[in-house]
Parts: sequence; C-alpha cells; structure tokens
Amino acid sequence: MFRGIREQIDTIFREDPAARSVIEIILCYPGFHAVMLHRVAHALYEAKIPFFPRFISQLSRFLTGIEIHPGAKIGRRFFIDHGMGVVIGETAEIGDDVLIFQGVTLGGTGHETGKRHPTIGNHVVIGTGAKVLGGITIGNNVRIGAGSVVVKPVPDDSTVVGIPGRIVRSRSDAVLDHGLLPDPEGQDINDLKARVSELESQLHALQQDLLLTQSKREQ
Repeated sequence: MFRGIREQIDTIFREDPAARSVIEIILCYPGFHAVMLHRVAHALYEAKIPFFPRFISQLSRFLTGIEIHPGAKIGRRFFIDHGMGVVIGETAEIGDDVLIFQGVTLGGTGHETGKRHPTIGNHVVIGTGAKVLGGITIGNNVRIGAGSVVVKPVPDDSTVVGIPGRIVRSRSDAVLDHGLLPDPEGQDINDLKARVSELESQLHALQQDLLLTQSKREQ
C-alpha cells in the first residue's frame, strides 16, 4: 500500500510542475485523494462486498468533485490534474501512465449492458473537457485534445481533436500542445469560404458576360 502511495506521489511530482512538497500533495490534491479512495473502493468491489464500494466512491465524489465508479479498472501512475467534473464509468479500463484533466468523461452512450465504457491504453493524455464514449478502445500513446468527443476507436500513436473526434496526426508527441494542434473544423470552414468566393467570382463573370451580350443585341 505504501509503495503505491509513494508511486502516486512521484507521478504527481513528474506530471505537475506546481507540486512543491509531499505534504502539499497529500493534503491539497483532489486527484490524489480520488485515486487513493478508488483503490480501496475497487478492492472491496472485486471482493464483492456490497454497498461500501459505492459509498466510498460517492464520498470521494463529494470531497473531490471526481466520480469514479468502483468497478473501473485503473492502472499504475494514473494522474488526474485538477480533476473537477471528471466522470469514469463502471466498465472503463485505464492503462498505465495515463494523464487526464478536469471535465473529462469516460462514459457510455445509452442504456446498453456489458462493456459499455472505454478502454484506454498506456501513456495516454486526455485534455480538458474531452468526452470518450462507448465501449471503444483508445490505443497506446494517444493524445486527445481539449473539448473533443471521441466515439470511435483510436489506433496507437495518434492525436485526436474535434467533435466528433478526428485523427489529425498518425504519430503522437510526448506532450499535448494545444497551441500547435491542427483545427480540422476551422480548415473545413476556410475551404468552404474559399469555394464560395470562387463561385461568387464565376457568377460575377457570367453576369458581366450576360450584360455585355444584351448590350450588343440592343445596339
């Protein structure tokens, strides 16, 4: 248990440059509290102990603003940065060295049963407010941009942005630099504007030809 706590603290030091001391992490990091409480709740859930796993998860939700179902399987060195509004469903599976930010949802898409929440690979970063929905698989070394909605599987070493999420890179960077991410929706809009401008120019030329033809006929 103490080895797991030490590893979680080391993970926070590695991922968050704002972390200053062990005591600060233990007392002031809701992501740390949520993960540690989930470890307990999940162990009780796996032991098929009734009520208490859900009670612990709801207590964690009340204290941290992070809701993790006790049935979710979470790997090592998992870090939730800031954390408010994070929701992780019952059948979600998360690999090792995964980083997620506030407002992320790993949820289902309806009232289906069975495996209805995402499986997240290793070394994945999920940006602020992103939603990953359904029993899909997100590969290793994937980066999901802030605000994206992902409803289809994503292969390894990809970067995904947009609504719905689209793969914009086939190789993943070490960090998720939102300032350098492509904007596929913006590019589509720019392409559409360029096409409209081209059509307007063609229409204007046709109108000029028509006026010139009418003028010659009148003469």
